Amino acid sequence: MYETRIKRVIRLVALLGITSVALQPIPVIRAAQTGHTVNLPSPLCDSLQVPEGNKFAFHVYARGVQIYRWNGATWDFVAPVAALFAEANYFGEVGSHYVGPTWESKSGSKVVGRRVQGTGCTPDPSAIAWLRLEKVSTSGSGIFSSVTYIQRVNTTGGTPPSDSGLNFGEMREVPYTAEYYFYRAQD
Repeated sequence: MYETRIKRVIRLVALLGITSVALQPIPVIRAAQTGHTVNLPSPLCDSLQVPEGNKFAFHVYARGVQIYRWNGATWDFVAPVAALFAEANYFGEVGSHYVGPTWESKSGSKVVGRRVQGTGCTPDPSAIAWLRLEKVSTSGSGIFSSVTYIQRVNTTGGTPPSDSGLNFGEMREVPYTAEYYFYRAQD
């Protein structure tokens, strides 16, 4: 029953995101043209370095929630739900981020990733960890079609609730922000 509820919530969020926004190719181009990479605190976050043979492609700002479910003893992570923006002031929405983890552009291209084992750091203990993820699959043509690696950095919030849940299966949404840096194979 609880898994069905989660699936309904995720489908509703995805449907609302798809139906409530028009395609905006100009912000997508602006996001793809930001010409910088992330400065990682060394040595704490050295594991986030992207392997040789990959180059910076683009960067987005995310604002959304991390969803957790109470299992009777602890909070289990369920999924992220976030909007992706071209600009730091959360202007120029270019896509969404959701369970998978999946990043999807408004033009329809997608990348599904997975955390690279042995990577991650927590510069701010009040925020979710910084991560390096690798591509599992891509689809569509557009900004996500050639992504090889993703870095989640500069996070705020998003940690599991500090208090106990009231009921087994209770869901909580914890606000978070992050920056995602995307890389592709060098030509």
